[in-house]
Amino acid sequence: MAKRMLDCYASDFEKYTKVDLLESIAKSEGRVIACETIGSIQPMLGDVTNAEFVSAMGADILLLNMFDVKNPKIQGLPEVNPEDTVRLIKQLTGRPVGINLEPVDAGKEGETSSLWKMSEGRRATLENARRAYEMGVDMILLTGNPGMGVSNEGIEKTLSLYREKLGDKMILAAGKMHAAGILEESGEHIITKEDVKRFRKAGADILLFPAPATVPGITVEYIRELVTYSHSLGALAMTAIGTSQEGADVNTIRQIALMCKMTGTDIHHLGDTGYTGMSLPENIQAYSIAIRGLRHTYHRMAASIHR
Repeated sequence: MAKRMLDCYASDFEKYTKVDLLESIAKSEGRVIACETIGSIQPMLGDVTNAEFVSAMGADILLLNMFDVKNPKIQGLPEVNPEDTVRLIKQLTGRPVGINLEPVDAGKEGETSSLWKMSEGRRATLENARRAYEMGVDMILLTGNPGMGVSNEGIEKTLSLYREKLGDKMILAAGKMHAAGILEESGEHIITKEDVKRFRKAGADILLFPAPATVPGITVEYIRELVTYSHSLGALAMTAIGTSQEGADVNTIRQIALMCKMTGTDIHHLGDTGYTGMSLPENIQAYSIAIRGLRHTYHRMAASIHR
């Protein structure tokens, strides 16, 4: 039987299956933090990866954004064979690792900046998902970066494929933090109750929603209804800050944290652009203290990866 994630050490995560991880998250009752990082750019501490930095500040789960499974690069990581990149991150941090993959067909990407430009190893193909599993990835999140043109229909189709081929091997999460370049799927249309039903039926273990106050029109009441519905379907929920407010002031972060707690969410996600690459470290700590207090925050920060 899995322990609640609040009490887990690196040795627990090493042996946990998909089912164990999901049980561990659920048992933590809305006190799990997932931090997104970008490894392909210069890390905030130079020779220490952003993944290590967010782990030190209290992240329970690492989510690698813009991670190219065909050309894996994590700046600040010691030299490693490309296929062992994720395993080394897990060894150095003692945390479960997920990656974002984006269900958008070649040539159909929306207009976006050079920072978010699509690469072949980031597309949500079956080949890339299998490669991620072989590299040691614990979770795939199907979502879209700014302007990329990822639709809910594309997410649903990919979920069905992944469930059939990989569903018993790794956690499948799905949703959008913002419109991701699809204007008709903005505001309250980013994800609806019908989308939740379809995503769950297609194989999602975790449904992702924008955190209240991070997207225009997204309120506590609206997300609470979607989270409650997700739970009724047997899925977990994740509220996400994907609008650079992970770089807001600490008081704003605390407000968002408590609003997310009020929705009933299981996982609190902080995005990767405090500046660029990860959330502001002080915001990770402030968010953690707001949703689980000093004791659990410092326990996660202080526990050795050799335990």
